[in-house]
Amino acid sequence: MAKIKLTKNEQKKEKDSLKRYKRYLPTLILKKQQLQLVIRQVENALKEKKEERDKFQNEVYSWVDVFGEKIDFDSLLGIKSLEIESGNIAGVDIPIFKGISFDLPEYDLYTKPLWVDAAVEKVSKLLAFDEEVKILEKQIELLGIELRITTQRVNLFEKVKIPETKENIRKIQIYLGDQQTASVVRGKMAKNKLVKVS
Repeated sequence: MAKIKLTKNEQKKEKDSLKRYKRYLPTLILKKQQLQLVIRQVENALKEKKEERDKFQNEVYSWVDVFGEKIDFDSLLGIKSLEIESGNIAGVDIPIFKGISFDLPEYDLYTKPLWVDAAVEKVSKLLAFDEEVKILEKQIELLGIELRITTQRVNLFEKVKIPETKENIRKIQIYLGDQQTASVVRGKMAKNKLVKVS
């Protein structure tokens, strides 16, 4: 704790600081609550997206197992572009998945099995799921970092700054009160001396 001056100016400065802390604290608490709510919503969306992806993947694998042929999908399918927008939640810039497009090179229809077209479509959908899950995980990460910082600020105001400022004001008031009492006593003593002398 820093040493404080025991003056009226310092008392006013401390009172102004206390007002400022009390004005900012509700905003920080509201931001913390909003971040917690949004993180829960994104976590639920992520869980649903993973479940949807797993269900789709199981359907695809059971379908692919029927054919038993090995196809190199990396040569048939590549991500051309990933469309991501920037959003803002409680002052945090987060990525938002908007879409994905694929580079589909031509292949020889005579050498590839008939089911390759359907398989490319299914694999592209799986890749889209994967990219969307990555974006949701990134959102949770960024929001979590901001939540941690906001929680630290709330704790700083609630547990350190406000109590410290109140204590400083109390010390200054006690000191100024003692000084005023001493001044009155000195004045009375001086008056009594003047009365005795005359």
